[in-house]
Amino acid sequence: MSAKSEYKTNVMRILDKYKINYKHYSYIDTTAISGVEVASVLGQNPDMVFKTLVCVGKSKKNYVFMIPVARELDLKKAAAAVNEKSVEMLHLKELLPATGYIHGGCSPIGMKKLFTTVIDESAQNFDTIIFSAGKIGYQVELCPDDLKKVIPFSFASVCV
Repeated sequence: MSAKSEYKTNVMRILDKYKINYKHYSYIDTTAISGVEVASVLGQNPDMVFKTLVCVGKSKKNYVFMIPVARELDLKKAAAAVNEKSVEMLHLKELLPATGYIHGGCSPIGMKKLFTTVIDESAQNFDTIIFSAGKIGYQVELCPDDLKKVIPFSFASVCV
């Protein structure tokens, strides 16, 4: 872990509970808003910095997709990855009640319920990936194998 910040998010506490090594970053004192800006502020390759998107399927089930910050989710590929006829982005007003997270601070770790999670296959090109630590201004970096100890997920091609 970096010594930059003493602040711990719930995601960091969960990773600590599982004794998972991770790095954490804070960009709280910057003007970074978009994922690409966050990657830039952190001095990281935007292909290894992932955003967490929540979708709802035709079946009304929610799904989590993690994709590189500079890419877009392909809704058809995403639906195929979770065996749904179609998926659409969860409405913003439904995000907090469904996940416990707000837009911009959504992490696949620590959601209110465990949803089927798919990470874009490009994550396999990196030893570690960076994603939200569950609060705007905070990110964690860990290897996908360690993430699998906390949440089940699969890899699939889900980007445009």
